[in-house]
Amino acid sequence: MLRSYKPSMLFMGVLSVIGLPEALKEKLESLYGPIDIITDPFPFSFTDYYVPEMGEGIERFFIAFHNPVQPDALSSIKTETNGIEREYSIDGQRKINLDPGLLSLENVILATTKNRSHRIAIGMDLYAEVTLIYQNHGWQPQPWTYADYRSERVQEILTSFREIYKTRMRGINVFL
Repeated sequence: MLRSYKPSMLFMGVLSVIGLPEALKEKLESLYGPIDIITDPFPFSFTDYYVPEMGEGIERFFIAFHNPVQPDALSSIKTETNGIEREYSIDGQRKINLDPGLLSLENVILATTKNRSHRIAIGMDLYAEVTLIYQNHGWQPQPWTYADYRSERVQEILTSFREIYKTRMRGINVFL
């Protein structure tokens, strides 16, 4: 028997050397609805992978959206955010990196353009991976989980998002 998807919380992990321009915030809200939270930025020091493209001074912050989304929307959301990244590029170099993800009570799923052995195709030449599993009252990283998502700071942020999501979903009887 087929069952409907349970909606997820849409969030974005953002890497930026330009902060969050007001026009970009407005564009994201026009596409995905009101933003509940924009976390304080902190230095992104987990890897230097992005420095050649983005430059020094990369900061990490997270955005959580109010409106839940169907999980099968992830590929179209990632395609849209890739386009937005291009709009904010200078000479073909990104200055902001928007990584949409889905948060549920059970896990955090991230979308990516890169295929690896543990990722599954989700359409539009994109892939998804279960990055964190919520188990035993906390987030459990996987062997492939990015270093920042393994960090206590990011997991605390995601836990706060999870609490908001849980309250919201109970309010609309999704879990009954």
